[in-house]
Amino acid sequence: MPSTQELATSSQHITMCSLEELKFDNSFVRELPGDAEKSNTIRQVRGSLYSRVNPTPAAGEPSLVTFSEEVCSQLLGLDPVEASRPEFALVFGGAAPLPGSEPYAQCYGGHQFGNWAGQLGDGRAITLGEILNQQGNRWELQLKGAGQTPYSRRADGRAVMRSSVREFVASEAMHYLGVPTTRALSLVGTGDKVLRDLFYDGNAKFEPGAVVCRVAPSFVRFGTFQLPASRGGDDMKLVKMTADYVIKHHYGHLENESQKYVAFLKEVTVRTAKLVSWWQAVGFVHGVLNTDNMSILGLTVDYGPYGFMDKFDLMYTPNMTDFQGRRYAYRNQPEIGLWNCVMLANALYAADLLGQEEAQEAVDAYGQTLQTEYNGRMAAKLGLLSYDRDLVVELFKLMYEDEADFTNTFRALGSVTSTSSDGTSHKDQGVTTSGLTPQLRTAVNKILTADREQAWERWLTQYRNKLKAEGRPDQERQAAQDAVNPKFVPRQHLLQYAVEGAEAGDPTEINQLMKVLRRPYDEQPGADPKYSALPPPEMADKPGVCVLSCSS
Repeated sequence: MPSTQELATSSQHITMCSLEELKFDNSFVRELPGDAEKSNTIRQVRGSLYSRVNPTPAAGEPSLVTFSEEVCSQLLGLDPVEASRPEFALVFGGAAPLPGSEPYAQCYGGHQFGNWAGQLGDGRAITLGEILNQQGNRWELQLKGAGQTPYSRRADGRAVMRSSVREFVASEAMHYLGVPTTRALSLVGTGDKVLRDLFYDGNAKFEPGAVVCRVAPSFVRFGTFQLPASRGGDDMKLVKMTADYVIKHHYGHLENESQKYVAFLKEVTVRTAKLVSWWQAVGFVHGVLNTDNMSILGLTVDYGPYGFMDKFDLMYTPNMTDFQGRRYAYRNQPEIGLWNCVMLANALYAADLLGQEEAQEAVDAYGQTLQTEYNGRMAAKLGLLSYDRDLVVELFKLMYEDEADFTNTFRALGSVTSTSSDGTSHKDQGVTTSGLTPQLRTAVNKILTADREQAWERWLTQYRNKLKAEGRPDQERQAAQDAVNPKFVPRQHLLQYAVEGAEAGDPTEINQLMKVLRRPYDEQPGADPKYSALPPPEMADKPGVCVLSCSS
């Protein structure tokens, strides 16, 4: 974490505010109906989109583990020096109020693993309010793990350091990868212990507690529309009210459209398709793509049992809850994204905001957008000017058969050249391949049999011939590939190192990891090789690395 002096130097050219000067403009609670019941008791909430509830201070002493200087200064306009104040950890650890905040928990429902679950809501997330920064941009501040809400069901509303480290790192890492995402301002240790059963096998244990402050323009979800639509009656009007609110504040360019709800659904669908194409391109698996975990803004939200693929496997999922059906595996994410958009369309249709044909037309934009975006991203990852499906499919087959690392394989493709070392093309020399480059051999990470070696060489022959046919200079192409194929992603074992350090009270590992992840596409020759390597044997089978659960 930067020193106070470094923070002061980096922010001195911009006028920033203190904690007490943050400008709240809490439009959600001002413009939408809330729960009349004021007690913080677990219950069914009807006719309302939120319940007012304050964070519950933990028994321990909050302490700041780490924070994002960029979120602090560039998004919120908050002077990063404020992070050195004791009040910072108190406020964002849920132990002290922030002037101007109006805390609440949102009410929503959702389909979980394809089944309607009814009311869910923010069971351990409490929104403090919405900040307007110096540029007039709106940012919602939400504490995850700050205590029980009316939607906590059988849980305690707390979060552990293990899941909180993972959420903080992923929120920021995805941003630097270029993937639409919610952000994270801070990670605060609560100083108390939280009882959790990691694998739901009866072996519960106490873990250090923590709170993450999440930041996004809005945390409205698909499920925010679904719950009132499912209830009907007087609740049905909440669907239109929510749509009008979201359009007004986040899709303002649609307000004067003659069919604004159709246009709204179509744009949400398009954003979702683009988001999923990003996930597929970087090898990210969300793990729990329930409709209540789908952002109405097309952002990645709710980082639970997620994972970035190491060894390539189309059916990869890190979530043990999904091992049997693998509904949310890597291969299925595009289809699930569409399914979730259909569920949103059904809610808008139930509220008579659009017709069936209009809803279908809007949702049809998903497939068209996904195909275009995915094809473009995969072509860029291979350094091609046009998408070659056969080349990609055959590469995936090779990667699966030989357990090639997803991230490192695509990064290594930049080392493949269509010309020999003396500048003449292999084709001119009568040679179509020179075998695997050292970088590709490292990515494959196993000794290949003669047959497998030949299989890779056949593919590389086709690949080099394609590169040669397109005629793009190798140096230009390789630079473009490095700009879309990250060298560094938050691998599971790296996250586990960060978790173990934070649990022991040492933030060194998480801060070093974040330093690398802020420049995922740069070579960073001085970085520790572990940040781009597969997990060592002692980490490969460790809980939290190869297997995760929704326990957090």
